[in-house]
Formats: sequence, C-alpha cells, structure tokens
Amino acid sequence: MRIATLQDLLFNNMTDIYTAERLLLQSLPVMASLASSPRLRQAMEMHLEETGEQVERLKTGFELLNAPAMIKTCPGIAGIIKESEEIAAKDIDREVLDAALIAASQRIEHYEISAYGTLAEYARALGLPELQRLFEQTLAEEKAADQILSGLAEGGINAMAERGTSASLDEHAHPAAYAAGVGAAEKRIR
Repeated sequence: MRIATLQDLLFNNMTDIYTAERLLLQSLPVMASLASSPRLRQAMEMHLEETGEQVERLKTGFELLNAPAMIKTCPGIAGIIKESEEIAAKDIDREVLDAALIAASQRIEHYEISAYGTLAEYARALGLPELQRLFEQTLAEEKAADQILSGLAEGGINAMAERGTSASLDEHAHPAAYAAGVGAAEKRIR
C-alpha cells in the first residue's frame, strides 16, 4: 500500500497497533501464568482484559474510517515477545523472572504509548475528534498500566530479585512505592 497522505499513514499505523494488540492477546496469558507474584499476575490479567477492549476500540476506529481492520507483520511487538520468551526459557529464579516480566511488559507499554500518542495526534490533525478520543482513551490505559508495573517493580519485586528470596511482596518492603503502584493496581482491579 502506498502511503501518500497523513490519513494513509494513520491507517498504516492503526494496522500496526491492531496487529500488535492481537499478538498481545495471545502472549499476555502466557506471561501472566509465568509470574510468581500474585499482584503481578493480577495486573497482567487485568491488562489482558483491557487489551481485548482496545482491540474492539480499534475495530470501531476502522469503522469510523470506513476501512477494514487488517493484520500485517509487526516486528516491534514480535521482537519484544520473542525476547521475553527467550528469557523465560532460561534457567532463571522465579523472583528474577518476575522482574524480567515487568521489563518486557514495560517495553510493550512504551511501544503502545508511542503508537497511541501518535495516532491521537494524527486524528487531531485530520479533524477526526471521535477517532482522537478513542486513541486518547487507550493511551490513558497504557500509561496507567505502565505506572502500575513501575509500582510493582519499585514496591518490592526488583528488591526480591536482587536478594533472590521467595519473600512475599508486601507494603513493608517499600511503603511509598507500594501505595503508589500496587495500591493503584488493587483499586483498579476491584
């Protein structure tokens, strides 16, 4: 497909993130099942539900453009998923794996934050406010997911990986990070 206009570029980028989100619907359950931290697993499962909603939102976006929702290759997300699969296949301590899962998940979130921020700006520039709102809603969800992951890492998962201990993550490890990240995750899960 030739990309001659900003709307062509918008469609191309929508196709890329649509493909990425569909790949994530397949890989997130596996990543969540590998997490030893119940809070990390719960946060990943919660984001899996959001990802399903984001796919539906993208389908609505394609409808607004009177364009088909198409799949293409998405080497960016495919590479991040492959990296996380490779580390999970290694002989790795469970606590260290949790830290690695957070890192992989945050790489994914940053990819998505970039994609949805760009799409929202393209929609704004093209005078498509309904489409812009869809992208901004997803952008806010991706930023929130990234903050939750940071809270989990700072709230004790990275410290447990450093110590190599099976101690459970609790609010006593890093109270401020726990309240900011894990507490926010629990509030959203309820």
